[in-house]
Amino acid sequence: MPRDPKGARLLARKRKGRKTTYVILDTENGKRVEISTGTSSRAEAETILAEYISQKFRPSGPVPASEIKIGHILAIYAEEHAPHVADPARIGYALDALDAFWGDLHASEIKGPTCRRYAAFRDKSNGTIRRELGTLQAALNYCAREGYLLGAPIVTLPDKPRAKEVWLTRSQAALLLWVCRQLRIDGRQQLQRFIIVSLYTGTRKAAALNLSIDQPSAHAGWIDTERGIIYRMGTGESATKKRRSVARCPERLLAHVKRWKRLGSRFVCEDHTGLRVKEVRKGWARAIELAQAYSDDHKLGMDFTGVTPHTLKHTAITWAMQSGASKEDAASFFSTSIQTIESTYWHHSPHCQSSVVDAIDKRVSWAKRGRGEN
Repeated sequence: MPRDPKGARLLARKRKGRKTTYVILDTENGKRVEISTGTSSRAEAETILAEYISQKFRPSGPVPASEIKIGHILAIYAEEHAPHVADPARIGYALDALDAFWGDLHASEIKGPTCRRYAAFRDKSNGTIRRELGTLQAALNYCAREGYLLGAPIVTLPDKPRAKEVWLTRSQAALLLWVCRQLRIDGRQQLQRFIIVSLYTGTRKAAALNLSIDQPSAHAGWIDTERGIIYRMGTGESATKKRRSVARCPERLLAHVKRWKRLGSRFVCEDHTGLRVKEVRKGWARAIELAQAYSDDHKLGMDFTGVTPHTLKHTAITWAMQSGASKEDAASFFSTSIQTIESTYWHHSPHCQSSVVDAIDKRVSWAKRGRGEN
């Protein structure tokens, strides 16, 4: 009775007079095959084996949803698409969460009840579940478009949560910048600069952290201090739904950036070695904690609940609206659609519904005059 194949595995192949080399042993069509990894390092050989296994089970052509596991779909999306987006880490977090539940299921098992079981499994907010399941839908669409999958199943999303209008007052922003001084020296500078750039320009976190100073790049944005222009996107980067349009640099921010350049900085946010900072998550969390504690201790009544780095973009647009910026200029400057400006921020503007209010006031004035009132 033939033995069941053991599956792909590593073997240290020793040959007389030669260096020991790891090979991959596998079975194909009932026959044993041996593939050299070309390395004597176990760690490198394991990496090659993992890639071999991933490629082995990857479909060579379009297959029905019942013949491909979702784990393979997520792996394809992670390897082929995620590295080319503006914030691959964000996709990575979603893929890790998805794989724990969906990895061993076939794409044909994506149905409404399964999606609802995933929501119960994750036990997170509807907003988080929608983002993660949206990533699953994007991975399915990608594999269908690239010829791995015959048609993309439809992912059932939970109801969209009502948008939270969280933005900082100027006092909150000032306190947040002030408590940064309690962070370690390196983290203090990084976070302060990130907050300043974000409040002045409303640039999204990934794009703000990527900005260099007077250094045009194909892979990241930069600030031209001579012309006073912010290029949020590198010359070789592709445009995405997360718009990163060119904007004028406000004079106050430009003064900061020129000072940072005089201090020897090449990047807006850099560490003590002069390299670009990729993340401010830990420093941000600590600063929010310190700001909330200071507010509570001094009874300032400030609430930093739900304040994230993205809140700075909301704050920048809200402040601009409160100061009377037009919808068209705000949409262009902040890389946001006019529809979003109207639905989310326009009510902060003194010009919002001004013609109606003026008409009502005029009518009331005429009525008072008709009654002989002053």
